[in-house]
Amino acid sequence: MRNRFDRQLEELNNELITMGSLIEQEIEMAVSALVRQDAIKAQEAIDFDEEIDHQEKNIENLCLKLLLQQQPVARDLRQISSALKMITDMERIGDHGADISEITLMMKGKPYIKKLEHIQEMAKETTMMVINSVDAYVNKDVGLAKKVIERDDVVDDLFDEIKEELIRLISENANNGEQAADLLMVAKYFERIGDHATNIAEWVIFSITGKHEDD
Repeated sequence: MRNRFDRQLEELNNELITMGSLIEQEIEMAVSALVRQDAIKAQEAIDFDEEIDHQEKNIENLCLKLLLQQQPVARDLRQISSALKMITDMERIGDHGADISEITLMMKGKPYIKKLEHIQEMAKETTMMVINSVDAYVNKDVGLAKKVIERDDVVDDLFDEIKEELIRLISENANNGEQAADLLMVAKYFERIGDHATNIAEWVIFSITGKHEDD
């Protein structure tokens, strides 16, 4: 019985890795569409969010099956309940990827008022946070989960830099206002992705230690 349960836990890990990979793909699509002002790719990223929603349902069903059909001990319960919490944050990250692409569609055909290097850096940082948080869960690595939480400060600093630059651009030319607001919203979505990745890392720590970072 325990061997079967362990196999299903391994399946849970694999499904979480798959969901993390789907999120990585969506963020890459969203950023590529944004930088290149590619409306077709932006729509693909929006449509791709359904894959992430579907994967969330798969993992949710697997977790419920593990809870109902097996006899998990306290450690197993923490692992399964943490996975259920994690996929909620992962699904929200997918939603934000789609939100970014929707803004890209709104800005199509208009030259950008600034280079997007800081936004691309935010995307890179938040993607790595998501990947590392899932890896920390699978490998039961508290140290890696804590590093993910620490990286959120980097994302927040990048957001502040972008915000200050956009405010300056508006003060220089009021006509920059509409696009500056759109780009600020894009940056805000990436900041939220960082927050969700931090949540995931905190649930990873709980799954291993039984203590939540806020405790």
